Amino acid sequence: MTDLKIGVIGIPGKWSTEVLADALEKETGFRCVIDMADTALDLKNRSLMASDTDLSKLDGLVIKKISQQYSPATLDRLEMLRVAEAAGVKIFSSTRSILGLVNRLSCTVTLSNAGIPMPATCVTESVDQALAAVQRFGGAVFKPLFSTKARGMTLMDADEGETALRQKIEAFKAGNPVMYLQKKVNLSGRDLGMVFLGGKYLGTYARVAQTDSWNTTILHGGKYEPFAPDADLIELARRAQAPFDLDFTTVDIGLTDNGPIIFEVSAFGGFKGALEGASIDAATLYATHVIEKVRA
Repeated sequence: MTDLKIGVIGIPGKWSTEVLADALEKETGFRCVIDMADTALDLKNRSLMASDTDLSKLDGLVIKKISQQYSPATLDRLEMLRVAEAAGVKIFSSTRSILGLVNRLSCTVTLSNAGIPMPATCVTESVDQALAAVQRFGGAVFKPLFSTKARGMTLMDADEGETALRQKIEAFKAGNPVMYLQKKVNLSGRDLGMVFLGGKYLGTYARVAQTDSWNTTILHGGKYEPFAPDADLIELARRAQAPFDLDFTTVDIGLTDNGPIIFEVSAFGGFKGALEGASIDAATLYATHVIEKVRA
């Protein structure tokens, strides 16, 4: 046991949040799970309170989940945590790193600027431009800028006809003024999650569709399976996550007929896929990493 006080930002009662809190408690004897919805920032007193606990007085905070669903308000929660960070609390991953990932467009631009292969992508506020992109791509997945696990994504095919497509695009735009769409690629019902801790590769799992759904997420019926990547694929994933300087992450990769492509780098990474698909006890490994960094 140590005298370190390291809290977990997450969703109380959720498996990934609780298993990380368990791992930290086992090593430190201290347990604190924080839902950002219950915090209050007092800038005059430079405090960030969660019930009776001032988060700015802790030794460390691990952000496992900043909110149940991503939205612009997620950015506000990260800004609040910057106050604790400025007070000397070590945060994993840093707010700067996560701020560059929560917005899908920010992540995409960073990956593109680093020369990482991605699906053909169009970002526009114009219905006409979006329609032209779908017709050019043959089919596209429209994605909200703030979402996880494929929530809110809409598949549109060029063969639906211009009138029907325009109506679907207008409906999507009603809730997403800036439209982000990527060319639909053939993944043969499988994509990969490649796990990194402190920039070091840990292992890979596959998400495999079990239905006729166009995506492989567990939310849509997919399941985890082991996968053994070659050295080139590991190096591609390493390059993809490197610009973000994350303590723990999962790189989402698709294998296409034209080679591998990167879909995104996760702001928080997935524990369950690592455990069930790759037999990696990510929570324990992450807790050890955090404790070593806080002590340093």
